[in-house]
Amino acid sequence: MQSTNFNWLRSGLFWRTFLLLAILMMISMTVWISSYRVLEREPRARQLGAQVVSIVTITRAALTHSAPDLRRELLFDLASNEGIRIYPLESSDRVEPTPESEIGLALQENIRSTLGKDTRFAGKVNDVAGFWISFSIADDEYWLMLERERIENFTSLQLLGWGASIFALSLLGALFISGLINQPLARLTAAARAIAKGKQPAPLPERGPTEIREANLSFNQMVEDLNQIESDRAIILAGISHDLRTPITRMQLEIEMAPLSADARQGMSSDIAQMDAIIGQFLDYARPADTKSFSTVDVSALLHDSAREAARLPDVSITTKITERMEINGNLTDLKRVINNLIENARRYGKTAGTETAEIDIRSTVENGKSILEIADHGTGVPDAEIDRLLRPFTRMDTARGQTNGAGLGLAIVQRIVKRHGGQLHLGRGKDGRGLTVRIAF
Repeated sequence: MQSTNFNWLRSGLFWRTFLLLAILMMISMTVWISSYRVLEREPRARQLGAQVVSIVTITRAALTHSAPDLRRELLFDLASNEGIRIYPLESSDRVEPTPESEIGLALQENIRSTLGKDTRFAGKVNDVAGFWISFSIADDEYWLMLERERIENFTSLQLLGWGASIFALSLLGALFISGLINQPLARLTAAARAIAKGKQPAPLPERGPTEIREANLSFNQMVEDLNQIESDRAIILAGISHDLRTPITRMQLEIEMAPLSADARQGMSSDIAQMDAIIGQFLDYARPADTKSFSTVDVSALLHDSAREAARLPDVSITTKITERMEINGNLTDLKRVINNLIENARRYGKTAGTETAEIDIRSTVENGKSILEIADHGTGVPDAEIDRLLRPFTRMDTARGQTNGAGLGLAIVQRIVKRHGGQLHLGRGKDGRGLTVRIAF
């Protein structure tokens, strides 16, 4: 489970949840900023306009009613204490307009409506930046300059910066929320996958929201029930093996001691051997997985051994192309059973047309980090539409590959063992369109 702790980061549901939250937050912030700018612009323009008009009116009154010899001191106090500078308006002044903005235009309209339509505004006068407003005393015209910070508490760039910061924090929150939603699902998926591979997953944490807690609790209970079923099945299988094989052994002994002809004795012994083989197939198919017995297995050596044993049979011709030292992690007995079942399946069903010999090709290789085993015959083959049926328990393709005795569990046992080892099994026709090729990738 350690390797799957962060698999939810790569899941499609996580990113869909994250993108949905991110888009919703982006739309919400865009609407909020737009609404703020629209709803806040007019009241702010009126408030700032009233402040500027008050400053101009008070300054004009102060200059008008102050003694001429005290005006210089008054102007110095206004500049140093209030940040208000007064300059004579000259025709030679180099004037630059104020930066265009929605709130700036609304502010100028509010000021003009009080001070008069002849009021002029500037962003720079003689290269000195500020918020410049013209006013007159008698026939003399003056500039009143305010620091721009007093007019613009924050700029659009600052507003954008604050919005970007909030959006970044919101994205972090979206990541956190998406993780909270998807991590329990990822744990559940990983645990279900482990069970499908025959492994024992760690119990899921029974905490968190009610829905997640109840789902994990139910899953843990299901795992316990499955373990109990596996345990009960192992006990039942052990009992069946003992209860059936004991009388079979007695029957075999009685046949040997009975006064029967050689043909009758051989026929009855063959029937009992067939019954014993069928019971063995049932037990092999129903045997529970035991991953604790896994170890490093040299599959190449197993293939060589099985090929040598099969080559001793009179009706088998073996061709091998085996990669040396191909090792996988698994159960030695189970992997040997897979190889032997496939060779026996090819021997029984895959005899070359017109002969009594099964030509079997055994190949192994390593492709893209996977160990590949192939066992193929040159028999009559199986129709493409029927190939998938071969993996079903108790299925025998009698019409396609000849009558035979057996329970139809050979390939089903192979599939269960391969799946238990985390491998993939594929059945297909041979390259020449005949025979059956079994390909296993570990």
